[in-house]
Amino acid sequence: MVVWSIANQKGGVGKTTTTIALAGLLSEQNQRVLVVDTDPHGSLTTYLNFDADYVPASLFDLFQLPEITRDGVRELILSTTFKNIDIIPAHMSLATLDRSMGNRSGMGLVLKKALHSVAADYDYVLIDCPPILGVMMVNALAASDRILIPVQTEFLAMKGLERMLRTLQIMQRSKPSGFDVTIVPTMYDKRTRASLQTLQDLKTRYPDQVWMSAIPIDTKFRDASIKHMPPSLYAHNCRGVFAYKTLLSHLTRLAYDE
Repeated sequence: MVVWSIANQKGGVGKTTTTIALAGLLSEQNQRVLVVDTDPHGSLTTYLNFDADYVPASLFDLFQLPEITRDGVRELILSTTFKNIDIIPAHMSLATLDRSMGNRSGMGLVLKKALHSVAADYDYVLIDCPPILGVMMVNALAASDRILIPVQTEFLAMKGLERMLRTLQIMQRSKPSGFDVTIVPTMYDKRTRASLQTLQDLKTRYPDQVWMSAIPIDTKFRDASIKHMPPSLYAHNCRGVFAYKTLLSHLTRLAYDE
């Protein structure tokens, strides 16, 4: 089982879109995919047409279990309407975890243990992270084989990237093997100087970590979200989906090499 976290401490850079786009493409390859929504706002949960306020169980309940077992974790997983895609949904109560349980011993490894318990059931796990460093992001990063950092191709997003990479450096103390990182340029518009310059800056400053292509702006992403569908199922031949196919090929090669 391969685990990827999609994380950035800046909002609005395409984390949820990247999560659901990759999940949709993997599912079409007959890969069994579990997506995990760790953001109290529940964007991924809503995208997949669940009401985050009224889900029967959520990721919050994982942190209330007295013991992590396969059966206990399975009860938190919901089937979506899409073949090969399941979800552990979010609930707004996740926002209380830092205050109520943030200092409890072992809190940073709860999700890792839970995913290990269901490893035989899935080929890929994609974790959509909140834009703040806290219990949920720590859990996601600790559970991951690779961190995908979507970065909008504009100047201010570069500052968010620097903050995210500093966070990984701090957390690396608890993970001696370090983090494998792929920076994913998003919302690219070749007509604008800002996009062109930012993409070039990413390639120059992070040549070993950045994916050398980019996800373009594509209105089909917005249309797909309105329909609660993975972009590849809504508009299989659009340019945005083609870019995500290219990204997925790159990531799967990296996973194979590892």
